[in-house]
Amino acid sequence: MRSDFKALAAELQQTWHQTIPLSQFMQLEVAEGLAKQLTTRTQLAPNNLNLHNTMFAGAIYTQCTLTGWGLVWWLLEQAGLKGDIVLAQADIRYSAPVTDPTPLAVCRWDGDIKELAFNPKGRLSLSLEVELYSQNTVAARFSGRFVALAQGE
Repeated sequence: MRSDFKALAAELQQTWHQTIPLSQFMQLEVAEGLAKQLTTRTQLAPNNLNLHNTMFAGAIYTQCTLTGWGLVWWLLEQAGLKGDIVLAQADIRYSAPVTDPTPLAVCRWDGDIKELAFNPKGRLSLSLEVELYSQNTVAARFSGRFVALAQGE
């Protein structure tokens, strides 16, 4: 089981920036990675602002999506599994404007990493919640179901 979280964080960030160019434009980065929790941060200015000088709703959605996607990737890496990850279903609720210069998104998973496995059809599905914080207040709640398709199947 892989547990070098600093190296995992660097690898995840590189994966985002190489495969999802928007993540680099948004200046998305891993703020903290624990065994079953991932926290990301971005810069509000200049690329994620709307006309109200708050975070653009699309940027909030993207940060939450990539935080959930990142946690699935993070868990698979720790479990020694390889899969192509897609977002199958999602919903978001915006509850407050984001004015924090470095908004944080946090995603946790309560399962057992040792029990992660692809089903007989080569799929693994995880439903995750992501909270995006501005000034220590939850500004958005994202719910997503991510599916990982086993590589080489």
